[in-house]
Amino acid sequence: MRWRWLGAAVLAIGFVFGVVGWWAGGTPTAKAGEVTIYSSPWCGCCGAWAEHLERSGFTVQIREREDLDPIKARYGVPGELGSCHTAVVEGYTIEGHVPAADIQRLLAERPAAKGLAVPGMPLGSPGMESGSQRDRYDVILFSEDGTQRIFASY
Repeated sequence: MRWRWLGAAVLAIGFVFGVVGWWAGGTPTAKAGEVTIYSSPWCGCCGAWAEHLERSGFTVQIREREDLDPIKARYGVPGELGSCHTAVVEGYTIEGHVPAADIQRLLAERPAAKGLAVPGMPLGSPGMESGSQRDRYDVILFSEDGTQRIFASY
């Protein structure tokens, strides 16, 4: 009888933490390769970037928010690396129009870092395609301690 109560208590605690994580905007039950994207409801390029990720094999969840500043702060995005959307995947933060291949490389290599960012919204980056126009841009690997380095260049 005691074991049944203990099992029920463990399930209830797990449920409560799952609901609290969902309510706070977290991804407590994220699966491998599942990307949660936080974007504003009026941004079309965010949906185009999500489609790019899906074509590359990622499962995508989009959570629209009118104010992304609290999300960026929660996931540790430095102000100078900001873009129009913030995503999380397997414990990493992805800011902006990062190519799927770079996210796959990040997940394969697992560096000690906070995440990847493409600052701004460079033309030609995934989700920002505009004919043959292409801006040069860097994908930045950023860490908790504030260090940053170029992860890839386009």
